[in-house]
Amino acid sequence: MEAHGTASLVRDGFVMLGAALVLVLLFRRLGLGATLGYLLSGVLIGPEMLGLVGDPESKLGIAEIGIALLLFLIGLELSPSRLWRLKRDIFGFGLLQVVLCGVALTGFVYAITPLSLAAATAIGLPLALSSTAQVLPMLESAGRLRTPFGQRAFSVLLFQDLSIVPLITIVAALSRAPEAANAPPGWLLGLYTVGAVLGLVLAGRYILTPLFRLIGGLGERELFVAAGLFAVLASAALMQALGLSSALGAFVAGVMLADSPYRHELEADVEPFRSLLLGLFFIAVGMLLDLGAIAERPLLVIAAAAGVVAIKGLIIFAIARVFGMEWRPALAIGLLLSQGGEFGFVLFAQAQNALLIAPEAASLFGAVVTLSMATTPFLMQLSRRFREPPKAERTDLDGPSHDGASVIVVGWGRFGQTVGFMLAAQGLSVTMIDKKASQIDVSSEFGMKVYFGDGTRLDLLRQAGAADAQLILFCIDGTTLDRGQMEIIAHSFPHAQIFVRAYDRRHLMALHGAPVAGTVREVYESAICMARQAMTALEIGPEEIERAEAYYRDLDTRRLSVQSEANDLHAGSEMMIRPGEELPAASIPIPAESG
Repeated sequence: MEAHGTASLVRDGFVMLGAALVLVLLFRRLGLGATLGYLLSGVLIGPEMLGLVGDPESKLGIAEIGIALLLFLIGLELSPSRLWRLKRDIFGFGLLQVVLCGVALTGFVYAITPLSLAAATAIGLPLALSSTAQVLPMLESAGRLRTPFGQRAFSVLLFQDLSIVPLITIVAALSRAPEAANAPPGWLLGLYTVGAVLGLVLAGRYILTPLFRLIGGLGERELFVAAGLFAVLASAALMQALGLSSALGAFVAGVMLADSPYRHELEADVEPFRSLLLGLFFIAVGMLLDLGAIAERPLLVIAAAAGVVAIKGLIIFAIARVFGMEWRPALAIGLLLSQGGEFGFVLFAQAQNALLIAPEAASLFGAVVTLSMATTPFLMQLSRRFREPPKAERTDLDGPSHDGASVIVVGWGRFGQTVGFMLAAQGLSVTMIDKKASQIDVSSEFGMKVYFGDGTRLDLLRQAGAADAQLILFCIDGTTLDRGQMEIIAHSFPHAQIFVRAYDRRHLMALHGAPVAGTVREVYESAICMARQAMTALEIGPEEIERAEAYYRDLDTRRLSVQSEANDLHAGSEMMIRPGEELPAASIPIPAESG
């Protein structure tokens, strides 16, 4: 029986991922985004059509972890101070959106269905919520999540997550079920929320950060991945146990670690799980689509979905204009948040358990939510020419303007610190990464913010902003970097110039031909400096010192070239300077500036 269950799980995974690969690739090529591809693949393989995969409810429960991971990653991008700066959009724009859309959609549902006012309220209020799982990846893939537009959209979505508690309270208050009398009152749920958030804050400071420091010191990446997932699931499980939004708990955990030096490593480790589980979530949503409910009353479902999109789009557009947005971005945010959201399924189930709506109504409006989610990529695609401002003629083509460079220094030891401090003294923005937890702790004592992680990993470099960086400087001790790694990094981040600290001559040979802007042998210049000081102490003349240095540099460069071409350390040995050998007279001219 257990073997059969395992085989079934493997087969289901194979079918779901196979369908998703085909349809997501197709919809990506058509410019319609991945979400629609995932939804349609779920519809095709689900019990309503081909029936290749069953039990969508259990798969949806697992896939909801993807939403928690998504909110955790978003939280990592928002330190508490940055979150405080968004308070006007969160508690102003967000509050108005939920209240106005909730009231309007309640009236809309009450008008087009024979449902009672209580039942219409239990359906209309959840429809006011948008799809965090759909909108945030769309903003991220378009590169707009960290823009003012993206931050405003995120603020609205965050307030929607916060509003889960009062919406659950409203449904409980309207309940006709006998057991509802034993449910905790709304004020108690509010206290639970505040207590849980405070508990997560304290846990992040006194448990998680020391835990990550300990694991970082061990150098075990697998343990770091496990600890990151534990932080997300523990915070989500705490909120869920209290009957609250699990995604909100994951978000709070992310915010608490936003200022941690381990932020970039956590982002890089959690991101693959988030992407996979979020795709699985949308597949499960597609599998849950009740095609029978649509077939019975297709006009009602289509009209309801169109009504939800139109009402929410218009209200959000109007609120955005009141908050000072130009009409083009206001239209964009209205369309972007016009769909129903995944939390609608949760609240419809609550309303069904409260005997406010029948299972048929829950299925019907579940289909409305899914259909509205499917319209978002089309609406964003069709409205692009209206949303984007016309391209103006450029008159400032004299040259690029300098608005601040971005530099990533990988390796914050004695070498990397000198490089980073000199660049920072020039006013450049420097991000420092090191994989030694002890180095991070020492740096923090001097007020330096160094991020934890392996800076040779592409995913971590991307999280640190390498796609926009002008310089990536590898100041790592040792010989771990080679030509192959540099080719991959240079190909992934073509706009960045790459410099590498080389350990010795063998390391320079391993880097020969790599697409880097420069390499520096770590003791080469300091050794030459000491030799110059030693000759000065012997009262050798400046011209002779310059001649000796120039001769050595030229000979060493030619010998290194021969060694690298032959890939043989012994090649060019006849060029080595041996003790007792005199310097050829005037073999190397003295640099003009030294004469």
